[in-house]
Amino acid sequence: MSDAHHPPLRSFGRLKSRPIKPRQAALVAARLPALRIPTGPVDPAALAPAAREVWLEIGFGGGEHMAAQAARAPDVLILGAEPFQNGVASAVRHIDEQGLANVRLHDADVRELLARLPDASLARVYILFPDPWPKARHNKRRLVQAELVADLARLLRPGGSLRFASDVAHYVDWALATIAADPAFAWTAGRADDWRLPPADHITTRYEEKRLGDCAPVFLDFVRM
Repeated sequence: MSDAHHPPLRSFGRLKSRPIKPRQAALVAARLPALRIPTGPVDPAALAPAAREVWLEIGFGGGEHMAAQAARAPDVLILGAEPFQNGVASAVRHIDEQGLANVRLHDADVRELLARLPDASLARVYILFPDPWPKARHNKRRLVQAELVADLARLLRPGGSLRFASDVAHYVDWALATIAADPAFAWTAGRADDWRLPPADHITTRYEEKRLGDCAPVFLDFVRM
């Protein structure tokens, strides 16, 4: 997607907001090293030999959705990528409190992780309420770009699923056009309720409930052809 002289534009904002509380910082220091996905080529089978499949959540925020999905599907390995340190700290707390053994974290740009994953290794990918970069001059910083979609097409196995959700109307239109333009993906919606209503397996987070965007949440589900 880029070379050493032209790194990709950063698709996320701040890496940290408020100071992490000492107790939470201590938990992160103790638990994150074991939860962190190792460097180098990633072998999902080595991370969780008994997992029936592997899911990826890109930009897991505070980790609520990721942890809840992991609790629902203990036989699935869930990889989570999030560069925002406060979100990572929150996710570590959720993982620890729920005793989850099937989550591994990448606390940096997800594109670094995608490059290390093997072809057709993922069964499901979530991109939920990413930074919309609403100003037109910043649209190029949005996570969903043709290059990312191509990476996901390589990583998702045939029949795998990709879910994008946003409450920013322009980003919904942008994501739909960008993902649908890749012949590897087909939009699964057959009627308006398929994108207007949360999917049956969706888990609403506190961020989503804040309704910070300019429209009701929209859910776009795609299948890897």
